[in-house]
Amino acid sequence: MAPAADIREWWRGAVLYQIYPRSFADSNGDGIGDLPGITAHLDHVASLGVDGIWLSPFFTSPMKDFGYDVSDYVGIDPIFGTMADFDRLVARAHELGLKVIIDQVYSHTSDQHAWFLESRQDQTNPRADWYVWADAKPDGSPPSNWQSVFGGPAWTWDARRHQYYMHNFLKEQPQLNVRNPQVQEALLAVSRFWLDRGVDGFRCDALNFAMHDPALTDNPPVLAPGKRTRPFDFQQHIHNQSHIDILPFLTRLRRVADSYEGDRFLVAEVGGERADEEMKLYTQGTERLQSAYGFLYLYAPGLTPALVEQGPAMWPGKPGEGWPSWTFSNHDAPRAVSRWAQGRDPKAYAEMALLLLMCLRGNVFVYQGEELGLPQADVPFERLVDPEAIANWPETLGRDGARTPMPWKTDNGFSGFSDSEPWLPIDPRHKALTVEAQERDPASTLHLTRRLIALRRAHPAFRTGTMTVIEATESLLVFERTDAAESLLCVFNLGHEDITWTQPRGWTTIESVNDTARSSDHLPPMIGRILIRTAG
Repeated sequence: MAPAADIREWWRGAVLYQIYPRSFADSNGDGIGDLPGITAHLDHVASLGVDGIWLSPFFTSPMKDFGYDVSDYVGIDPIFGTMADFDRLVARAHELGLKVIIDQVYSHTSDQHAWFLESRQDQTNPRADWYVWADAKPDGSPPSNWQSVFGGPAWTWDARRHQYYMHNFLKEQPQLNVRNPQVQEALLAVSRFWLDRGVDGFRCDALNFAMHDPALTDNPPVLAPGKRTRPFDFQQHIHNQSHIDILPFLTRLRRVADSYEGDRFLVAEVGGERADEEMKLYTQGTERLQSAYGFLYLYAPGLTPALVEQGPAMWPGKPGEGWPSWTFSNHDAPRAVSRWAQGRDPKAYAEMALLLLMCLRGNVFVYQGEELGLPQADVPFERLVDPEAIANWPETLGRDGARTPMPWKTDNGFSGFSDSEPWLPIDPRHKALTVEAQERDPASTLHLTRRLIALRRAHPAFRTGTMTVIEATESLLVFERTDAAESLLCVFNLGHEDITWTQPRGWTTIESVNDTARSSDHLPPMIGRILIRTAG
């Protein structure tokens, strides 16, 4: 029997499946995915063998940033359904043995949130200090030089208050003053509301944007040469985010989560040039979040041994260190197979990448469609809806290509996603990769995904063991996963050409993908091989 700590910490080494609700399954024919659609397809998710799901936002929202602009933290947007639909989703997930993690957006709200509507009326109302307001400089310019992620100054003038309000993202996403104790209490009340409804934890969006330098000090410029698409890229983001005062708030959030029965899981999304340091801070010890993930893989143009080597270097497993989470694709980044295959067979590449993902030390997020090997969808300019993609077109791919509908059935319509034209188009390449088609094909990526997740679950060394990189050359990646009971050797050729590698004595292959090798020492491109130690 496993130690009690291992049973309690269900999340340690878990595989979680991310669902983007708008694009998963439409139950009412309006072309937009919804909660009943998710519930109807949870059997598919459970069949993968994952430990739980992460739901991107379904809260009431004007949808300027498609749910990350929340206008009611404890409401369900009508396009997704009702609170009863949510309760049914949670109940069905738990019946299937799936944990349910939901997004929490603590750094900003929609400009239509009741809190902001009150805050902007004047400088003396009860919520006047719930958002970040500041006077203009003497010449009328914004209070600081800070830039928004989506382009342009991070400040917008409001005539009612005769002040600027801050927004790290869209101007319709005003920055909460999370340093205000009343705001903290309100956000913690939101977390209790969802924990009371049975959710098993939170993914905290853009958490390092929650607090900034209260002196509003200008950011210094980036002096290193390089191509910059957005004004945001011209600055070192020292003062507009990542303030140390975030840490006590995380401790308060952890105490709330720990007050509930069962082990509730808190994971932070942390981006930016100091993400490595901040992820460590946010997960340090036992009083903050359990885990964090950054963008090491999400925007990487290529998958290399040197890139993978950074993971265990960042998270070596020292005492008091938090627990990492990893994802190759999600709703904010172009799908990994399209970034990394670089002319190679996309199916073979997707399957090798899945095996590598399952071998990493930490938690694993699988993005919807990744189990099908979906490439990044091609969305024509006239169908773009992502504000970042539209603003920066054609310099950035944007996020729409990763958010197109999930292809369920092989038909001439909308691939079983909806009876109506979906909110984003379905790429013709996806219509050949439907769940229905792959269920019928024993050699499909879908069936392989189930096998690889089962492999991870079957070996504690994969879920919680150490990770030691043995070799990382231009193409060859070899690392060992070890716990008290077993050692596993993970071998990958991430390059474009055949390479040779001498298999050590005393190891036996237990799993492989794309293994067309002529001998154990021959490694074709895109091969992944897992070996177990059978002798000393």
